Amino acid sequence: MTTAPADPMIGRLIDGRYQVRSRIARGGMATVYLATDLRLERRVAIKIMHGHLADDNTFKTRFVQEARSAARLAHPNVVNVFDQGQDSDMAYLVMEYLPGITLRDLLKDYKRLTPEQTVDILDAVLAGLAAAHKAGIVHRDLKPENVLLADDGRIKLGDFGLARAASANTATGQALLGTIAYLSPELVTRGVADARSDIYAVGIMVYEMLTGEQPYVGEAPMAIAYQHANDQVPMPSTKNPNVPVELDELVVWSTARDPEARPRDAKEMLDRLRQIEPEIRGGQANVTQATTVLTGAGLGSAALVGASTAATTVLTGTALAPKPLASPVGPASDADGDGPDTAALTTAAARRKRRGYWILALVLLLTGLAAGTGWYFGAGPGSYATVPAIVNETPADAEAMLVDAGFDVTQAERSDPEVAAGLVSGSDPAPGKQAQRGSKLTMYVSTGPAIIAVPQVVGATEADARTQLADFSVNEKSIERFSGDVPSGSVIAVLTGDGEPVPDQYAERGELSLVVSVGAVPPVEGLPADEAEAKLKDAGLTVEYADAVFDNEVPKDHVKTADWADDPMVPGSKVLLTVSKGPDLVVVPDVVDLNWGEARPMLIEAGFELSYNRIADVVPEAFTVSKTSPAAGESVLRGSEVTVNFAGF
Repeated sequence: MTTAPADPMIGRLIDGRYQVRSRIARGGMATVYLATDLRLERRVAIKIMHGHLADDNTFKTRFVQEARSAARLAHPNVVNVFDQGQDSDMAYLVMEYLPGITLRDLLKDYKRLTPEQTVDILDAVLAGLAAAHKAGIVHRDLKPENVLLADDGRIKLGDFGLARAASANTATGQALLGTIAYLSPELVTRGVADARSDIYAVGIMVYEMLTGEQPYVGEAPMAIAYQHANDQVPMPSTKNPNVPVELDELVVWSTARDPEARPRDAKEMLDRLRQIEPEIRGGQANVTQATTVLTGAGLGSAALVGASTAATTVLTGTALAPKPLASPVGPASDADGDGPDTAALTTAAARRKRRGYWILALVLLLTGLAAGTGWYFGAGPGSYATVPAIVNETPADAEAMLVDAGFDVTQAERSDPEVAAGLVSGSDPAPGKQAQRGSKLTMYVSTGPAIIAVPQVVGATEADARTQLADFSVNEKSIERFSGDVPSGSVIAVLTGDGEPVPDQYAERGELSLVVSVGAVPPVEGLPADEAEAKLKDAGLTVEYADAVFDNEVPKDHVKTADWADDPMVPGSKVLLTVSKGPDLVVVPDVVDLNWGEARPMLIEAGFELSYNRIADVVPEAFTVSKTSPAAGESVLRGSEVTVNFAGF
């Protein structure tokens, strides 16, 4: 028996911040791991793109842009995106970690859901999707796997932008099968998606929640795609008679083959759902057979969200009696049993036939006029179309999308700090706007950020500097340094993202950092040591002590010197204090009545300079000390002069 090799990512530290703990799941585009954000000390989900995708520059560019878009979404029904980056050869996305299950897991356990449960989940999905559509973001990959049901009862929509990023590559196999079941007809036939494509996918999910199966199945992806492009999604009540008419109508509306016939966006569909929701919850919805409701159908509790680990329990439901059908109505019989004669029938038939010809001709004429008018305003030159979302597409792909939408495209260039050079940065009219088919549309290709002059802000206050540098991306946290020349709170220098001094001209929206003065290092020499230490620590510096020294000028326990090695000094730098032990005092030894040979070494050893009659050095034993000045027992500075007197001299 062999064991699977250990995942080499387990235990790895990504970007110096995210410690990988365990693998959560693996998909066609990425593997998701549970990790710890060491900086903020919290659990996160980190999605690491597969190598063949991370090596694709087109994928990486789109992935970064879509991650930034998703990170701007802040909604309780959308999974938060915290961070995105590249570590070595890995592209990764850091997201909110939500313990729980997916809607796919729930459907595997329950097979299908009650109308009430479906409404709960649909309301949360549409609320999150409405926030995305309002922000101009199209999900493009809605499916039950991307609807997360947290253990605490929250319902969130995840994986915003991944389908858009992955469109640079071709998926095959089961991963494609899992996604193609929710692709709209326009995505299948033209590769064009907008908010209404998301609505179509939502409608398919509603059908699946109510029936326990997808509307279209096939052996190959193309077989399923063909059905999406050519067939109308059936009403879920054809598979589950318990489905209310209101939900039938919602599914048919949201899955119309023509995008123009669907809700414009998730907000419109959500508004309609909330109109019919009271009828469904109140048991007044129009159903044709009895409905069985599962306990906890509100889906607001962790018990239902955690259903994947427990057996499915069906409780007695509430039966709603079917409405009686009207009796068939047929032609009335002749009261006396005598019908009209043959001649009368023949004459009447001839009149009806002639009248029918005129009616047919009139109908054909009106139909032709209506069709022509409908074509002109619906698909012809008089119609309007939505400008596709083309930002961050290649010019070739964007132009194809615009031509497919019916526009006459011209190309121009403009700088854009948010879009990489060579990709499309926008159009006029802008993406999402309505414009007449056949009208001219200008597509703008980014030349990257403009190179602009950098204002001189050295010496300005930090607030003023940030205002003057509004055209650049200035880091929120400034770099603090001590300076004896620049006042506290003023700018010492401006650095690029690489830490180099900024040149006179720099890329618009380019990353900059401000170096800001926190004032001079506090002067502490001559202060009591404890007071000096407190002042330095209050300034954000650390303090260490050298060995104390004697000093004849600096009082005992006061700072003699303050030294540091860092240049420049920053908060946290070390200051080395040398503290005075005060004057170096020595007691004059008692050498009176000693001969000079004995007294002289004692005085020299004590560190004194000596003043005496040098004749005593000739015969030291012959000279006896009679007096010293200072006198024996006095404390004087080491190195002081002591005068020695001898008896008889």
